[in-house]
Amino acid sequence: MATPEWIVDAISTPGVIAAKLWLRGGSGSDPLGQRGAHQLLGSTLTRGCGPYDHLQVADLVEGCGAGLRCDTHEDGILISLKCQDSDARRLLPLLGWMLDDPHLAEEQVELEQDLSLQALQRQQEDPFHRAHDGWRQLAYGGGPYGHDPLGIAAELDTLDVETLRPLARQLARSQGILALSGTIPDGLLTEMQAFAGFSEPATDCDSSGATGLPIMGKTDRSERVGLQPLDTEQVVIMLGQPTLPHGHADDLALRMLQAHLGVGMTSVLFRRLREEHGVAYDVGIHHPARAGAAPFVLHASSSAERAELSLRLLQEAWDDLANRPLTAQEMALAAAKIRGQIAHATQTSGQRAERRAQLRALGLADDYDHTSLESLATLEPEQLRRAAARHLHRPLLSLCGRGAVIDSLATGWIQRVERNS
Repeated sequence: MATPEWIVDAISTPGVIAAKLWLRGGSGSDPLGQRGAHQLLGSTLTRGCGPYDHLQVADLVEGCGAGLRCDTHEDGILISLKCQDSDARRLLPLLGWMLDDPHLAEEQVELEQDLSLQALQRQQEDPFHRAHDGWRQLAYGGGPYGHDPLGIAAELDTLDVETLRPLARQLARSQGILALSGTIPDGLLTEMQAFAGFSEPATDCDSSGATGLPIMGKTDRSERVGLQPLDTEQVVIMLGQPTLPHGHADDLALRMLQAHLGVGMTSVLFRRLREEHGVAYDVGIHHPARAGAAPFVLHASSSAERAELSLRLLQEAWDDLANRPLTAQEMALAAAKIRGQIAHATQTSGQRAERRAQLRALGLADDYDHTSLESLATLEPEQLRRAAARHLHRPLLSLCGRGAVIDSLATGWIQRVERNS
């Protein structure tokens, strides 16, 4: 593995250290026809590496009372280790071995492949996942964000060890970002630089934080509605569009709008759809931090009888963003929610390490969250309204439910959109 970029966050903990190794190139970098390859690779990395087979890795980690896992996201692969500081010298070399000498044993790859295929099958039975997949296809098509990190079942089923080996070599050649947070033993960093797997220079490395992902999603696609028929009593509605990368000049404004619309019981969506009209089982908003065009999606689950009203209320809330500036009270409440989110997301050493690694991978400063909090005081309601007008002007609709119900909902929504355009 190439020598990683180090981030050290020494804080007072009861003898605990968290390590987060971020590797650029997650499911958004899956090769054509191999969607699911990076997730399969990531899940297999913990199943044998260096001098340890899969059983020995488990014995070592669990024998120390530690935790080791690997998660594949759209923008990267995250390897997480949490252990006592006294065990750090025994366990941290695993991170290097996982990249420098992954075993990729055929039976372990096949086991993880079967588990991923089962998970994808379960998702097809879930109306929320069906609606989300439909929205992703509308928004991103075959682009980097157009599929679940688990992949596409038909393509995942064709993968094998030989498919994963070149991806593993590519990960090993690139420079990762290793964030350590907690109690850092004296001399550990110097010793780690001599660990097997941590001493090779990076080659063919793009260290800019870019992942080849689009700045804007495919909002020029002619299709604006996606239907996912499923024999279920509920209707899942997703309304939104691709927007901005995390760190964009308008990103903070969109995060304020996210907090205003969907965070907590005082949010617009909760009050309108649940308290005032009682039409939704569940409401919320999805706006994750991404290196490319992040989704900004309002979602609700409703009964078939109340789905039309639910959709109309979601559309009204969406339209208000660009047409009605927030009041001073609404601005203050949204800012308070963002401050709370940042505070809650950095309570543990693991959270702190993961956020630091994520910021560095996105090419953002280590103090990005701090400067964002300072910028909240300078935001004006008109700035939020203009940001919404620029980036939230063409929503895409995905529906999951019984065929006749969602057909009717789609027809009515398209007619309203055309009348108002």
